[in-house]
This record gives sequence, structure tokens and C-alpha cells, in this order.
Amino acid sequence: IGITICEDIWSPESLYRQLYHADPVKNLVDAGAEIILNLSASPFHTGKQSGRVHMLQAAALRHSVAVVYCNAVGGNDQLVFDGNSLVVAPDGVIAEFPAFEECCRVVDITSSGRISPVPASSADEIYQALVLGLRDYFRKCGFRSAVLGLSGGIDSAVTACIAVEALGAANVTGVTLPSRYSSPGSVDDSRILAENLGIEFLDVPIHEIVSAFRTRLDPLFEGTAEDTTEENIQPRVRATILMALSNKFGHLLLTTGNKSELAVGYCTLYGDMAGGLAVISDVPKTMVYSIARHINRDGEVIPVTTIDKPPSAELKPDQKDQDTLPEYEVLDAILAAYVEQHMSVAAIVAQGFDEEVVRWVQRKVDLNEYKRAQAAPGLRVTSKAFGDGRRMPIAQRFVEAPEPEAAS
Repeated sequence: IGITICEDIWSPESLYRQLYHADPVKNLVDAGAEIILNLSASPFHTGKQSGRVHMLQAAALRHSVAVVYCNAVGGNDQLVFDGNSLVVAPDGVIAEFPAFEECCRVVDITSSGRISPVPASSADEIYQALVLGLRDYFRKCGFRSAVLGLSGGIDSAVTACIAVEALGAANVTGVTLPSRYSSPGSVDDSRILAENLGIEFLDVPIHEIVSAFRTRLDPLFEGTAEDTTEENIQPRVRATILMALSNKFGHLLLTTGNKSELAVGYCTLYGDMAGGLAVISDVPKTMVYSIARHINRDGEVIPVTTIDKPPSAELKPDQKDQDTLPEYEVLDAILAAYVEQHMSVAAIVAQGFDEEVVRWVQRKVDLNEYKRAQAAPGLRVTSKAFGDGRRMPIAQRFVEAPEPEAAS
């Protein structure tokens, strides 16, 4: 048995380049190894398993040996290790172990049987990864219960479902904090979701508190037009109430913003960004909808009205996300190209996207690094998450540096 660790087994066939001057697997096989055991801590991102199968198959075929790939399982801060261990022979996969759970199994590497691994849907594997990441974050940090705001929107609904799956309904509290602009349907959807999940539900209207803030601030703002300043008082009031519940009862506050919003700064610093763990901060908005439908696959948990209604922050009358943002299908595709694939504006435009929209997205991503630097840690599920996996300077003037914008 030849023992390798993590990238020792990466091959030129899977990397398109030579990683080491020497080939650790070849050295072990030349020394007489008949089985290669790989001890790995390979963090999850969607679509990664197919790449692992290709890599291990290449190594087994290249050296004419069986490869036993044993991957870690569990959440550690922003990373989720998904297991998905494999046993591979030169002519195919002998065995595949479960994802997102520990497992011990005896495998006969001399077996002639071969399997064809069936990839899980992206929504399913991301959901499982977030549940494991959240559960282990609580377990390893010593938290027992969570609190989160329920807006009646898709993001908070999906986050609540993940929390219940990870922690149990008795350990999750949902709070609706309606303002004068919150629709009755949003409050009703929040209540129905809480009932479906069986969690504690608190209804805390914030209109009077927001009005008190406005009364104090109006003399200071005299002669100025209303803008996002007044809108953002609402999420900051909500954050204060949610943090008070967190402090008083020992709950960890979960933030509910998605990757699309965080990327372009469509979130409020010290408002909806406040919290201890950002559960879906690496999940694009379009994928949030896919996960919601996955959650509802066996019956309605998230109200259909939550899924079907146009997304809105409800901070002013008749507000819709698309008043400010491109359609999410377009935004998410551009973000994937710019953030995850490191493509230039020119390359993204060459794919058929409108140049003005692409440049707007690029500018927003670059400008809002200061917000993301102050965000709660998030669970990584894509190939490039904001945070530790994408360290960018806040103070930068790369190309066509824009005029600074006020913090919001």
C-alpha cells in the first residue's frame, strides 16, 4: 500500500500541467505499491465530484493500480468537506461512498464489478452541504440555537429550512419585523413557513421605532432629498432587535443574504448583513430558487406565493429588486464569469452580454469589497466564494477607477 496525501495524486491529465518535479504515485508504484491510498481533505463545491472521478481514473490508468480515495467529512468555518470517497480501478469505479456523512465499508478491490456514479442535482448537493456546514459550525463553536429574520422572501425561507434540517425545529426562532412597506402577504408567508417548519415565531412590527429614528434625523437631513439613507434605517432597526434576541437568549443570528446581492452590494451594512453566520452567501439567487423547489419536492414547506412573487427588499412603496438590478439570470451568469472564472469584461461581452450591463456588474463587485470585508463568514458551495477564497484589496484603483460611493 502506497500512502499519498491530497494533491500527491493530482496528475498532469487532470491538471493539464505537472504539479511536482517528481511523481509521488509513480515513486510508490516503482517501490512495489499495489494499492494507492489517498488521504484527502478536499472541500466541496458544486460539480467537483465529476472532476475527482476523472482525476482518480487517470491516476489508476496511468499507473495500473487501484486507487482508494478517502475524503474528510464535516464543516470547518467556511469550508464543507463532503466525503464522496471512491475506490477506482484502471477500468472504472469499484465503489462510491455517501456524500456529507461519515461511512465505513469494506470494499473488495479485486471485484470485477464496476459502477457508474450518478451525480446529485446541484440543488440537492448544495442543500446537503449547507446543512452539514451549519450543523458543524454550531456543534464546534458551542451554539445550540439560531434566530433569523423572516421577510416572507425566498432567501430567508430557504435559510430557515436549512437551519431546521441542521438544528431541529425546537432550536430555531423566526422573527418577522414588518415595516410600513411590508405587504400583508409577506407577513402571512412568514407565519405559514414557521408553522410548516414547527419553529417559534415572533411578530415584531418596527414602524414606531423607524418613525422615532426619522423624527430625530429629519432636522439633520433638512434640505436633502430622501434616498437609500432613509430606506436603510429599516434593516438596521431589524438588526438591532435580532441582535438583542441573540444576546438575551444565546441564539446565533443567521444572515439570509445570497451571493448575487453580496456581490453587487445590494445589502445593508450593519443591517441585513449583521449576524454570526451567512448561510447562503455563496448561493446565487437563481440557485436559491432551485433549492426552494427542491425543499418543496414532496409537499409545500415554503409557501408557493413566496417562490412565485417578484423579489423585493420592501424598503419603499412597490419596490422590486429588478428596479435596481439586472434580471437575476443575467446577473448570476455575469457574476459566475467574472468572480468564479476570472474572465475579463471583454471576454464576458464576447459571450453575448451587453457591455454596459457587464461593466455595471464589474464596477459594483469591485466597489463593494469593503462591505464583504465586514460580512459574517459564509459557507462555500461554489468554486470561488467571497471571503478567504477571494482576497481582494479594498483600496484599489485597477482600471477606469470609479468615483467613490457612500457606504450603505
